[in-house]
Amino acid sequence: MMKNRGSGKISTKWVPIFCISFFFIGMLFTNRLWEPPESGSKLISSHQQNEELKVICEDCGTKKKNKDDTNVMEEVQKTHDAIKMIRSLDKSVSMLQMELAASRSSKELVHPRESSKTSTQTGKPKKKVFVVIGINTAFSSRRRRDSVRGSWMPQGEKLQKLEKEKGVVIRFTIGHSATSNSILDRAIDAEEAQHHDFLRLEHIEGYHELSAKTKIYFSTAVAKWDADFYVKVDDDVHVNLGVLASTLAHYRSKPRIYIGCMKSGPVLAQKNVKYHEPEFWKFGEDGNKYFRHATGQIYAISKDLATYISINQPILHKFANEDVSLGSWFIGLDVEHIDDRNMCCGTPPDCEWKAQAGNVCVASFDWSCSGICQSVEKLKFVHEKCGEGDDGIWGVKTN
Repeated sequence: MMKNRGSGKISTKWVPIFCISFFFIGMLFTNRLWEPPESGSKLISSHQQNEELKVICEDCGTKKKNKDDTNVMEEVQKTHDAIKMIRSLDKSVSMLQMELAASRSSKELVHPRESSKTSTQTGKPKKKVFVVIGINTAFSSRRRRDSVRGSWMPQGEKLQKLEKEKGVVIRFTIGHSATSNSILDRAIDAEEAQHHDFLRLEHIEGYHELSAKTKIYFSTAVAKWDADFYVKVDDDVHVNLGVLASTLAHYRSKPRIYIGCMKSGPVLAQKNVKYHEPEFWKFGEDGNKYFRHATGQIYAISKDLATYISINQPILHKFANEDVSLGSWFIGLDVEHIDDRNMCCGTPPDCEWKAQAGNVCVASFDWSCSGICQSVEKLKFVHEKCGEGDDGIWGVKTN
């Protein structure tokens, strides 16, 4: 049925075509219409995925952090273990260094004049003795030395016998002059050739170098003899060897013994006075006293302390006064101080009265002179009045 142009009606044969056309147009319109919501859905979905990934990543981060913490703790533990190992090695190294220093001291600290005598003993152990007594002397003290030789110090074969049978070594200790092979050194060489009773030190002699000389004496003696005790005494002091030996034997079981007449004198800050201490400020306020230390005329120390001085000689501080210096080296150590007043008796009549009462002194001197006043003339007199007798040392058990 055809539509007449003037009627406004559509022929029925075109209806299916129009329907199909409108259907596709509608589908096209619908697709375009729903495209934005579809994109939004994709955005929402993408956002959800990102959030999930974020959670997963955070979880991964947490696990990684926990793992890192574990690793850090393991590293800390390894560090602590390493520190312990290093400390252990440090202690071992320190012990080896001390042994090495002691070994070096036995080879290097002997004076060149002594080295020729000991070179044949290389590799052999040091001679074991009971005590080494070093008599501090100077170039100008020949008459003092002779007065000691003529009183309490045995001579010749008796001196050798005393060393061999009783283990008591006695030597005058002296260094050398500032000028090589001077007349002073040659005089000591001649005296040594006559008496064979010197211990030569690698030290330049001088009154203000007594602290250094003390360090070198102990170091040299330790290098040469393996003794239970080491004694320092001045050449103007009287000594009874038997009483000294019996006193030391009483403390033989003590490893770190420091024996002498302990004192604590004032620290003298004033210049141009005897015993002035330039480092007075280290001892506190003006008027303070020194710490306890043995008077310098005579004192004894055990092998451990002498070895300590030998090993640490380069870093031991020297004060102006030798006895103060020695006392300062032991302040921080576990040392037993023995205050034996028998080691600082006066000259007659003091030591004479004590000897008559059966209390023979170890040593005698005058405090006013820091030794026996006019010892060259008086030492033999003191020996006659206060001595133990020539056979005193032979009755003491030292071995």
